[in-house]
Formats: sequence, structure tokens, C-alpha cells
Amino acid sequence: LEGTEGRLFKPLAYTKTYSMFFAALLSVTLIPALAILLIRGRIRSDESILNRLLKAAYAPVVRFSVRWRWPVIVLALLALVATVPIYRSLGNEFMPPLNEGSILYMPTTLPNISIEEATRVMQTMNRELKKFPEVERVFGKVGRSTSPTDPAPLSMIETNIMLKSESEWRDGMTWDKLIGEMDNAMRFPGMPNIWWMPIQTRTEMLATGIRSSLGIKVFGPDLAAIESIAVDIERALLNDERTAPHTRSAFAERATGGYFLDFDIDRKAAARFGLNVNDVQAVIESAMGGVKVSETVEGRERYGILVRYAREYRDNIEALERVFVATPTGAQIPITQVADIRFRTGPPMLRNEDGQLVSFVFVDVSDKIGIADYVDLARNVVADNVEIVSGYRIDWAGQFTYFERAKARLTILVPLTIFLIFFMLYMHRKSITETLI
Repeated sequence: LEGTEGRLFKPLAYTKTYSMFFAALLSVTLIPALAILLIRGRIRSDESILNRLLKAAYAPVVRFSVRWRWPVIVLALLALVATVPIYRSLGNEFMPPLNEGSILYMPTTLPNISIEEATRVMQTMNRELKKFPEVERVFGKVGRSTSPTDPAPLSMIETNIMLKSESEWRDGMTWDKLIGEMDNAMRFPGMPNIWWMPIQTRTEMLATGIRSSLGIKVFGPDLAAIESIAVDIERALLNDERTAPHTRSAFAERATGGYFLDFDIDRKAAARFGLNVNDVQAVIESAMGGVKVSETVEGRERYGILVRYAREYRDNIEALERVFVATPTGAQIPITQVADIRFRTGPPMLRNEDGQLVSFVFVDVSDKIGIADYVDLARNVVADNVEIVSGYRIDWAGQFTYFERAKARLTILVPLTIFLIFFMLYMHRKSITETLI
């Protein structure tokens, strides 16, 4: 095993192996010496009270089994057959979640949300979550932080929910029941929910880039077609009766849903005033984006000093149209005489993987079904309801990646281990029949 599953199970495997090794070592070194020092007198095992009790209980069973050998064999086979339906009903679970004692709530909005609206929605969510008696405190973050390692868009809200001790929870309240109540209470229009745990989410996002328990990657050359396929997958998983009961939420990234303010510079009009493209772009940068003019030093920290227009002079189209551009003759002309100002839609963020454009579908799977079983259902749903044209493909990511990787290795290692055990038993017994028994 490797990756996160290796980090989880390797300590257990090493502990078991070391225990067996040192137990075998002590059994041939220390135990015989201690037996000579501590055991005195003649010991007859057949006179032991424990031995006589075990023989009295075991002998009748052996005699009965030998006398009624065929009924016993048939009964054993029937018992084996009776376990087949139970075995088939068992699900496939991989990497069981470790309860961290806190919850990470990650709703997703459309990419064109404003900072003010995103902040208002996040604060409303925090107030609703704080109403639960099991919650101790709530802290939410929208957009990216000051760290360059966290390029989160405004459409991504992260809320850490710190829970009280379980002894302070309501009677009969469990982890799954609490998540269910929160999920029902936090149904904001157009904002699907994802419920996970903070540490697990960080490790999964670093390893796979997926912020939910299951992700679907859509690859292709055109963003509009990728978004269409991703949205079709989202709707299919939410609406199909095979996957809907097990899907808490599904959200396809809107690859072309961002809004941008573009300045289309008219080169001929600018030339008539003696301006070139760089002159106009310099005014746009200094007025709206800001120009670094100096740097302030505060202890060991350094901050750039940006100069730009005040907010009231750049927060609407009418104000931007009144930005003036200085010509070589000293005249001040409105920027609308050399550029057109337009709103356009486009990709808020571009993802690239394996040399292709890619977009994600985030799926929050219910705890009542294993990831592997859900993927089996979802594959059939996607195949029946989503048309994937030539040149485009999908890939399953998230925890399912670990499951597939471990399954491929265990498919080889498990039969090999069984063969080695059989071979060693045969070399010891020199009989196929005894080895099989």
C-alpha cells in the first residue's frame, strides 16, 4: 500500500510483523531457558485437569462427526452456501474515515458571485450553524487567503465547525444524524453542500485536487463542451433513482461562468490622439488595478504601496467611462474615445492535466454506501444518460483512485501469498490432501 492508505495501515502491518518476529525469536531462545529455570519436577500432560476437560468435550464431537460423516459434510456445505447472499450484500469500503472531532462545511456557489454577496451568504450560514446545540464555534472563509498555496476562488466557501464533547450532545444524537440535520438546514438555492473533515480535506486536495469524497474529471479540447458534459453528469447523478438516494450533493464546475470587464482599445482612434496601446493600458492599470510606487517596511515585513482611484471612482461602468487619458499635447480625453468598455463571460479558472483542459464534478457521497459501490452505480448512470462525444473522456478521482490502486496490487499479492502458504505447508506435510485440509 502507498499514499494515504499506506500511511494509515503501515504502522499496523509493521507492529504485527515485529510482534510475530520477536515472539518466534523468544520462543527458541528465552522460553527454553526460563522453562529449565522455573519448571521443576515431572510433568504429565495427560493428567492435567484442563487437558482432561478439553478431551472430554472434544472426543464426542469427533466420534459423532466420523459416524455421521455425510450429513455433517452436507450440513457444512449448506452453511457455506447460506453465507453467499450475505457476502454479496456486503459493500466495498476503503479508507474508513477517522473522526477528527470537527467538520469542514464547503458549499460551492456560481463563479460570478460578488465579494459582498459571498461574505453576506457566509455570515448567514455561520449564524445558522451556530444554532445547533452541538456546535461550539464556527469560523468561515470565502475566497483565497494570504497564502499562495491556497488558490481558492470566491465561489468556494470553507467553514470550520468545532463541536462540543459528545457528552454534551442531545440524547440519541450521532455523527451521521448531526450531519444529516445540518445538511437539511443548510439548503441554500444554487449552493450544493459538501461535508468533510478539515485534515482529511487538506490531504485529499493536496493529493488529488478533489475537495469531496469523489470527483469526476472531464477532459477535452473545448471548455464549453467540457462544461456541458460536466453539467449533464451532475444532473444525471442527482436525478437518477439509482444514485439519487446516495448522493448528498453533486456540483459541476462552471468552466465558462466568470464575468470579466474588458477594455477594447481602438488603435486607430488612439493613433489620432497620438497615443499607442501601451499609453492607454498604463492609464487602465493605474486607475483600476493600481501601480506599485514604493514599499513600506514594518519590522521584517515589507508591503507594496499601490496607488489607484478611490473605490467610488471605479465601482461602476459610468465612473469608469469618466477616466481621463492624457494625450501628448496635454489634453485630457475620456477613455471611451479610445476604448470600448464591455462585460464578457469566460473561464474563471483554467485547469490543465495530462496536456488537456479538464473540469471537475464534485460528488458528496452518503455514508450509507461505499465509494466503490457508488462508482459502480454512477458509471451505469453516466453511460445511460450522458453522451460523451469523440475527443472527450471522463476519469474517476478522489478516494476511488486509492481503491483502484490498492485493488490492482492486492489482485497480485493475495493469490501469491496464498500460493506461498500452500507451498510451505506441502513441503512440510508432503501430502496434497493434508495441505488442503
